[in-house]
Amino acid sequence: MLLRDKLTFVQISRLTWRLDLLILFFCTLAYIADTYWLKRHVAIPVTFSTVLGTAIAFFIGFNNNQAYGRWWEGRQIWGSLVNDSRSWGRNLLHFCDQSASDEAPHVARRMIFRHIGFLYALKANLRKTGDPYYEGYLSRQEAENVANSSNIPNAILDIQAADLQLLREQGAIDGFLFRDMNQLLMNHCNDMGKCERIRNTAFPPSYLFFTRVFIWIFVIMNTLMLAESIGYWSVIFGWLFGFVFHVTHQNGISIMNPFEQNMMSLPLDSITRTIEINLLEMLGHEPLPSPVEAIDGQYLL
Repeated sequence: MLLRDKLTFVQISRLTWRLDLLILFFCTLAYIADTYWLKRHVAIPVTFSTVLGTAIAFFIGFNNNQAYGRWWEGRQIWGSLVNDSRSWGRNLLHFCDQSASDEAPHVARRMIFRHIGFLYALKANLRKTGDPYYEGYLSRQEAENVANSSNIPNAILDIQAADLQLLREQGAIDGFLFRDMNQLLMNHCNDMGKCERIRNTAFPPSYLFFTRVFIWIFVIMNTLMLAESIGYWSVIFGWLFGFVFHVTHQNGISIMNPFEQNMMSLPLDSITRTIEINLLEMLGHEPLPSPVEAIDGQYLL
């Protein structure tokens, strides 16, 4: 996630230089074709550019609106995970009867550690990185058991549910707290499912494909139309039209999959580390891990 609301000229150039060259190449071809052949046979009407530009604006607006909706929903889900994680740790530490049994304090602490493992396993699952960092918060037996599961975060929640039932049987939590803790467990599962829905639901490819095609038609037709009145300057203006439409469209595409690892995606590394620090601090664990630092001081992953 970008930390600044402004991009430097160098950053913009790094992101768009290939696209700029491609637009200039096709605009130059269109200018040459119009100058030496097409203008002798047909004149491009001005209304064509106006109508097509309006249609493309609607396409891009729809794409970007849906893409931002996916990104913002993902951010809301992880914001909910932050809140529920803190409540999970607080309830286990302060509302669980530590004197109910000798095992109760240890069960409560390992459930908090295991929750940190759940978050890191969920992050690795969403990004498809296979990062084994979560194993450090599970026992060796638990890590071996969940490793064979097709959905590791869900398998960790199963173990959490078993320990929650154990605390209930030992009398460490009463029926009201059990209900509340089970609701938090259900919230974790619901948030996991919502994230998986976003990740596994591909944006309709026809929208992306035809929007790109229409933008290229628009750029070429504008260059052909302008070549008849302003000559070789049509290449520059054609590039300008193409740059605006393509970059606007690319902005939406860059946030379409919010769990990927790029500068526009959600900062899952930073969010999980924040929760990790909060829960370890509740447990009095030392030393605490350092917060995730921004890459080049510009964005967080």
